[in-house]
Amino acid sequence: MTGVRVPRARRRALAVAAALAGSLLAGVALAQGPYNVRDVRREMNVEDKSEDVLARESKIWVLDFNFKDLRLITVDIPGRGRKICMYLWYQVINNTKEPRTFIPDFEIVTLDKPGVHHDQVLPKVQEAIRQIEDPTDYLKIKNSVTIAAEPIPVSRPGAASRAVTGVAIWDDVNPDSNRYSVFVSGLSNGWSLAEIPPDNKQVVRRKTLQINFKRLGDRYYQHSGEIRFVEPTEWIYRASGLVPPGGVPPPKPVDKKAGVALPPLLPTQRISSQR
Repeated sequence: MTGVRVPRARRRALAVAAALAGSLLAGVALAQGPYNVRDVRREMNVEDKSEDVLARESKIWVLDFNFKDLRLITVDIPGRGRKICMYLWYQVINNTKEPRTFIPDFEIVTLDKPGVHHDQVLPKVQEAIRQIEDPTDYLKIKNSVTIAAEPIPVSRPGAASRAVTGVAIWDDVNPDSNRYSVFVSGLSNGWSLAEIPPDNKQVVRRKTLQINFKRLGDRYYQHSGEIRFVEPTEWIYRASGLVPPGGVPPPKPVDKKAGVALPPLLPTQRISSQR
């Protein structure tokens, strides 16, 4: 059978159209995938015991952490009205040798407009986020209370990671702020004691993950696309509102050896309440 001859100009136009269609499909696939999920791995800090932190059997355990850039969502919150909320989607992976309970504290600090905000449990906002981030409810996104209900399961070497997905939510961040640091506590049992001048009061410092962001817009144009991650992430030891077991610091002389794993610390207050 003799084929129909297609003019060269038409063949060229068809080829261009096919290329554009392929580019469009690739762009859609990219937009639907977790293209901005960033991995945070266990890292040593000068206050850690260097021989422990990176081993599965270390005394100081550290959970691995993935996150997306900070995002904004507008939701009608019962009792609060229509609010622009900021949220952090994240996953926790346990590459240690035992299940670990993750009791998180997500704190956002606005650097240019000084303010400190702890994340909140807001079911209406959480559901709105789920419809965007996990419309089929496959990931079972948890909040800062429900994620602590069961230990994070161990991910075995060579097997697929058993990630647990969560979200931290803030509804009271200053809209005039453009620079943020998010501090994530609870990913490690590493802690040390420090003395604060002038009275040398002892405080507990926890191994904490710091993640920095900046926003390019202003309060009149608040959009998720304007928020940028600022490299790098960093593991630090940061003062906390926790006290050692027993409720009071141990008597002097204090063992200054940092990073020694101790029994669970006692929170001085609850993070949030359901609304």
